[in-house]
Amino acid sequence: MPELPEVENVRRGLSKLVVGKTVTAVDTNWPKTLIGGLATFRTALIGRTITGVDRRGKYLLIRFDQDLTLVSHLRMEGKYQLAASAGQEPPRFMHVWFTFSDGSQMRYADMRKFGRMQLVQTGTEETAVSGLAKIGPEPDDPSWTSATFYDALHRRKAPIKSVLLDQTVVAGIGNIYADETLWLSQLSPLQPAATLKREEVARLHDNIIQELATATELGGTTVHSFLDAGGHTGRFQEQLHVYGQEGTPCARCGTEIQKTKVGERGTHFCPHCQPLRKRRLP
Repeated sequence: MPELPEVENVRRGLSKLVVGKTVTAVDTNWPKTLIGGLATFRTALIGRTITGVDRRGKYLLIRFDQDLTLVSHLRMEGKYQLAASAGQEPPRFMHVWFTFSDGSQMRYADMRKFGRMQLVQTGTEETAVSGLAKIGPEPDDPSWTSATFYDALHRRKAPIKSVLLDQTVVAGIGNIYADETLWLSQLSPLQPAATLKREEVARLHDNIIQELATATELGGTTVHSFLDAGGHTGRFQEQLHVYGQEGTPCARCGTEIQKTKVGERGTHFCPHCQPLRKRRLP
């Protein structure tokens, strides 16, 4: 699933490609993608102009004039691209396409058809969209400090890996970056969140910020099929230390990287660098 760095790169690409374009048609061959139905999207969007593209956590927020926002969640395989003309050959698994007044098309492809789009009044996203209603702070938000992170973790008895995946604690982290930041911080993914010491939380906090920023600048991580809006793969997969590296030596100590499951999610870690402490919950 695309995480914060991948969605941010889609946002940056779309911002360069579609801002200022006016919609003349909306079409789909998989209506379930459009919450509220195709007729609702046509009525609302035809004649509207895109004014910007924002992001909140793993959600894209495509802004239109007259205070309308299209909230898009890519889920597992969603991708956007811009075609110069409607006659250009469509990509595989294209399910929604927006035609603009200049003849170009913004196309949404989704092999698994899990992605969803919803129209809301601009400014109401975090009340109108269930996934945004309780979303946590962005990792680069100045209000998200190691102290506030520590307070949030010490209310949670679940393994720290599961807590990082909970978008109410901090926005945008998924399986890849949870594994990577825990390895960088030398913390077991199974360590109960409430047992982390302040210095451990501070280290994890800083590693999350740095790792997501680095991954974003490298275009994100392409493990299976991620492409940005320009059709480019990410480059951060060349720097992965544990995710997808089971059976290879740890870059820090040489111990073989192992894979387990935490909260039903595949989890990669170094058993030597990331030992599980036996410590009672507070």
